[in-house]
Amino acid sequence: MKWHRAQEDQSLRGRQWSLFAVLVNLALAALKTIGGVLGHSYALIADGIESTADIISSLIVWGGLKIASAPPDESHPYGHGKAEPLAAVVVAFMLVVAALVIGIQSTRQIVATERVAPAPFTLGVLLVVVITKETLYRRVFKVAQDIKSTAVKSDAWHHRSDAITSVAAFIGISIALIGGPGYESADGWAALVAAGFIAFNGVRLIRPALGEVMDAAPPAEVEASVRQAALAVAGVTQLDKCYVRKMGLEFYVDLHVIVDGSISVQQGHEIAHQVKKAIQTANPKISDVLVHIEPAGAAHEDRLPTRNGQARG
Repeated sequence: MKWHRAQEDQSLRGRQWSLFAVLVNLALAALKTIGGVLGHSYALIADGIESTADIISSLIVWGGLKIASAPPDESHPYGHGKAEPLAAVVVAFMLVVAALVIGIQSTRQIVATERVAPAPFTLGVLLVVVITKETLYRRVFKVAQDIKSTAVKSDAWHHRSDAITSVAAFIGISIALIGGPGYESADGWAALVAAGFIAFNGVRLIRPALGEVMDAAPPAEVEASVRQAALAVAGVTQLDKCYVRKMGLEFYVDLHVIVDGSISVQQGHEIAHQVKKAIQTANPKISDVLVHIEPAGAAHEDRLPTRNGQARG
């Protein structure tokens, strides 16, 4: 119960920042889109599209964390943690789609026969955007690291992508203004470069999110801490299988513990409880540990290699 309360607190923290990001992006999307239309800058309009995508992604992250924090029920005995990486997959996919839209529109602007140079005031708009979005990225990314949330981390990178898009737009507009007639397409080229960066980040974020959905092994140090804690328990002679998977903001462990075959069932049961307690004490983010007790000398022919080459079931 204590860990589930902590998980809810972490989820709430992530949701609060997601909602705050929605409000910030609403203001920035309006500022950039209006500024882009009035200032004849497609790079700024593309930036506005990116901020609009940020609004949707932040809402998706908020919803994913809200669902993931729900306790287990009859239909979902392991909880609803998968909603968190699923939200991350959707957000990462949205980054790729946003990049494609911006790329197509910026290409059209580059090849257009008639171009209008962007207005100088658009540089001021972009400067405000860059400072705001980079600050938001740093705050949200720190929250993502604290609560170990893939979805919140994806949302943070959405903000960083928006900041870099704005930097590219700033450079493109500056070139168009300084270069004068004939350099108007620099605005579109800036938007195209930004689209490539956004697509790169979208693809990069999809992989870890899909890994969590498919129960990929967590970082090696998580399993190492589990093994270390279990082996420190009195009565544990060796470990056999050790599986760790991430569900939202928490981990689940399946562990086979080898003990002296001559001890009683009651003693083996007590060792299992001590192992579970030791593992959860070592890592409070581990929600549950399923311990299987095996007598020493039992054959284990179905082991698989682990990262360090040791046998694993």
